[in-house]
Amino acid sequence: MSGTHVLDSLLALTQVLQADQERELDRRGLTAPRTHLLWVLHHGGPATQVQLAEALDVTPRHITTLVDALDATGFARREPHPTDRRAVLVHLTDRGRALMEAMDREHTELGAALVEGLDAATVDALVRGIDHVRGRLEHLIAEHEGAQREREDHA
Repeated sequence: MSGTHVLDSLLALTQVLQADQERELDRRGLTAPRTHLLWVLHHGGPATQVQLAEALDVTPRHITTLVDALDATGFARREPHPTDRRAVLVHLTDRGRALMEAMDREHTELGAALVEGLDAATVDALVRGIDHVRGRLEHLIAEHEGAQREREDHA
């Protein structure tokens, strides 16, 4: 199989995964950024909005908008920070926690279903291959962006 076939397969896989994710999140009244924030809280516990902005690599203003929406829909809430009266902690609500536990289970189940019928050695090779391709892609993107910046600096 050529590199073009690998790229075409990855692009097709990306489209299928993205469409499925959008359908599932829409069904639950969520967006990808809101879900990412919930995922961070689910796996890391309560956090300040500054910590969440850093974890999601977005502006504090964007976090405020996300938390406002999650608060309005009952998935998260703000509470005073116990030791810093200038800060608030964002927590999952019971509704948010139940949703994230369900999504965590579904994540595990889908992962198992995707490799059903493959032996452990094949799964290990698949993971190594995907990790290699992802690493190469990240490297190529970084090179391209660096060259792009250099061209812009000399223009």
